[in-house]
Amino acid sequence: MKKLFRALLYTGLVLGANLGHAEGLSDLREGDLRKLVVHSAPKDLADVAFQGPEGPVSLADYRGQVVVLNFWALWCAPCREEMPTLDALNREFGGEDFAVVTLATGPNAPPAIDAFFEEIGVRDLPKYRDPSSKLARASGVLGLPVTVLLNREGQEIARLTGTADWHSDSARAIVQALIADD
Repeated sequence: MKKLFRALLYTGLVLGANLGHAEGLSDLREGDLRKLVVHSAPKDLADVAFQGPEGPVSLADYRGQVVVLNFWALWCAPCREEMPTLDALNREFGGEDFAVVTLATGPNAPPAIDAFFEEIGVRDLPKYRDPSSKLARASGVLGLPVTVLLNREGQEIARLTGTADWHSDSARAIVQALIADD
């Protein structure tokens, strides 16, 4: 019954929220997502290229999509806990309107990333790397994990420092609201 109530509550909040510049997201934060800092106005992020399996990638490649950008590293124990929830979020919502972008910050070797993903059961997240931490530094990332929500214009609208369950009812309601906000 509690889950039904939450589902109805979040659906009502999503349908009634005016999210022009992320207003209304604060009302959807619960549990781990209470740590999500929602900005009063979108912030531009540096357009710094990072490494993908097929070559250079940048956040500009994701314009037009709502993005959950996660900075992580192999040595980060909380990242190990959080990554499967990001994977589940991407499986549920990933596509034309939404993407989870995971960015291994610092010297994380591709074979080690492959082994890490295999070990924790992550199957659907990109294996991007920022070996010199250029984007992380330009984005003011001081610790890991850090997750940044980007609007369709590639601007930061919210940030969470630390681990969270990104497939919780609250996280899913936030993503639904952002995707619905054209």
